[in-house]
Amino acid sequence: MITDAYQRLFNHIYMPVDAISRTEWALRERVKELTCLYGIARVTQPPGLALSDALQAIVELLPPAWQYPEIACARIVFDNHSYTTPGFGAGIHCQAADIMVSGHRRGLVEVVYTQEVPVASEPPFLEEERSLINMVAREIAILIERCEAEETKAKLQEQLRHADRLATLGQLAAGVAHEINEPLANILGFAQLARKASQLPKQSADDLEKIVKNCLFAREIIHELLTFARQMTPEMTRVKLNQVVTGGLYFLESRCAKAGIEVIRTLDPHMPEILADSSQLQQVVVNLVVNAVQAMPNGGKLAIETRATGDHVLLIVRDTGSGMPEAVLKNLFTPFFTTKDIDQGTGLGLAVVHGIISSHGGTIRVESKVGKGTRFEIQLPVSGPARVQGGRNG
Repeated sequence: MITDAYQRLFNHIYMPVDAISRTEWALRERVKELTCLYGIARVTQPPGLALSDALQAIVELLPPAWQYPEIACARIVFDNHSYTTPGFGAGIHCQAADIMVSGHRRGLVEVVYTQEVPVASEPPFLEEERSLINMVAREIAILIERCEAEETKAKLQEQLRHADRLATLGQLAAGVAHEINEPLANILGFAQLARKASQLPKQSADDLEKIVKNCLFAREIIHELLTFARQMTPEMTRVKLNQVVTGGLYFLESRCAKAGIEVIRTLDPHMPEILADSSQLQQVVVNLVVNAVQAMPNGGKLAIETRATGDHVLLIVRDTGSGMPEAVLKNLFTPFFTTKDIDQGTGLGLAVVHGIISSHGGTIRVESKVGKGTRFEIQLPVSGPARVQGGRNG
C-alpha cells in the first residue's frame, strides 16, 4: 500500500509534459462549457424577456464552448423560426439535439464545423459536448415553457380586466337606460300626437318628424344598452341556427347587392338544434353582417358558414374588407368604441354581440388583417348556457 502511494505521488510529480498539456486542455474545455451554461443562466434569468432575443443571445454563446470555436457555427430552430451565428451553413460535421416542450418536438439546437477538424484521428465532437448540447436544449425548453406560461397568464389577466370593465359598464348602461327610457317615451308620444294636429306649418311638421326619428333612434340605442347589460333575459327555446342566419340575411341581401358585395352561404345541413334566444341570435347575425358591409364600401365578398362540432355549433362570418389594426382589435367589444363616423354607428353593435354570446355561454374569436379582411368565429353550446342547464336539471 505504501509503495503504491509513493508510486502515485512519483507519477504526479514527474508527470510527462504531454499528460500535463492534456490535463490543461481538458480543464480549458470544461471551463468553456461551464462559461456557456453560466451565460445561458444569465440570459434566461430576467423576467419578461422576449423569447426571440433570448434565443439569439443563447445561440451566440454556443460556438465558443466547443472544441474548435474558430470553425464552429450554431443554430437554434424554434417553431419554424431560425436563430443563427454569422456564417452558419451546411457543415462538414454536425451535432444536434431536439427541443422537447411538454413532450412535443418544437425545434432543435445545432452546432456545425464548417471545416475539417485539425486532428483528423479524433472524433469531431467530444462526449462532453454531446452532454452539453443536450443540456442546452433542455434549458431552452424550460425557457420556452416559462415564457409561454407568462404569456398565458398575461392574456388571462387582460381577459379578467376586460370582463371587469364590461361588467361595470353594463351596470352603468342599465342604470342610464332605465332613467332615460321614461322621459324619452313621453317625448316620442307627445311628438307623435303633435304631428296629428291639423293645419301645422310645414317647418313645424318637419321639425316634429325629426324629433320622432331621433327618439326612435335613441330608443334603439337604449334597447342595445339593455341587451349589452343583459337586462333583457334571453327567452330560450330550441332554435335552428341555419334558419336564424337565413332570417337575418333576408333583410340585408338587397343592401349587399347594392353595395356590390357577393354573399356566400355555407350552411351545414346536419346542424343540431340549440337552446338559444332566436331573436337575439338574429341580432348577432345582423350586427356582424352590417359591420362587414360597412368594412367593404367598394364591394367584396361576405362568407357566412355554420358548422357542427361535437357539443357545440359554429357561426363564422368572414369579409374581404379593410380589416383592423391591433389597436382596434383590442377595443373591439368595448362599448361606445367606434372608428366610424357619428351617423354610421354608436359603438354598441359589437358590444351587444359580445353580451348576447356571453349570455348564451358562447365565445367569440376574431382574426383580422389590414387590407385583407376580418373573420368572426362564434361558438355556442348546443345545450345552452350552464345556468339554464342547471335550472332545468334542478
